[in-house]
Amino acid sequence: MNTKRLLTLASALLLTCSPAIGGEMRFTGTAKTFSGGILYTEDHDISGSCRDGSFRPDAHQVSYRWPGQAQPFARKDLVYGESLIRPTVDFRQPQFNESIAINYTGEFKLEVNWQAPKGETKTFDISFPENLVVDAGFDNFVRRHWEQVLSGESVYFHVLAPTRGEHFAFVLEPAENPDITADHVFQIRPTGFVLRFLVKPIQLGYDANGALTDYYGLTNIRKNKDSNYTAHIRYRMTDWPDCELIR
Repeated sequence: MNTKRLLTLASALLLTCSPAIGGEMRFTGTAKTFSGGILYTEDHDISGSCRDGSFRPDAHQVSYRWPGQAQPFARKDLVYGESLIRPTVDFRQPQFNESIAINYTGEFKLEVNWQAPKGETKTFDISFPENLVVDAGFDNFVRRHWEQVLSGESVYFHVLAPTRGEHFAFVLEPAENPDITADHVFQIRPTGFVLRFLVKPIQLGYDANGALTDYYGLTNIRKNKDSNYTAHIRYRMTDWPDCELIR
């Protein structure tokens, strides 16, 4: 066998034996009021790997900053272990002495530890269904069901409400929003009769590559001790991973 053939064979074997290629994904977000005023910015840094032709996140750090401020006023750390739609979560907003920690204690069990802004500490032990989505896991959930939603289907799932110690039924479906100029617009909304009147849908913009471009709705950043900001967050990708976001 000649040298060129050996090198080609060796390269093929290396590619076959290598289960994952490293990847980094970074993007920024600017949260604005619906009238256009800037509220805060977000910096997202996701480390992961390319597996089976698509990007799989492992760890995700988010830093939140007030306009013109270098130091973050809040941070969030997520780690994707067994499930891409259910990361562990460690969120801290020191201004309100608030923290939320979400960890998994069994196959379909999780624990929420919430240090509330008003000073009390609450712990919730929650059993959940297989289709539960936690925090930023919604982004991977959308990509997992990309073709279904693009074809007009509705996808049903549950969303964790950590400060309530409960999860609620939601649906992911196509939508329209004149304020979102994206290749595709989806929304996630509650399906329960009562919750539909209390919680407005969250609308999402995505580009054709599967990257989040817009988030329109209630955020996890506090406006005061009693309520969170509602905002239109526009995202801009700064570093793409070495593989596709959608298989």
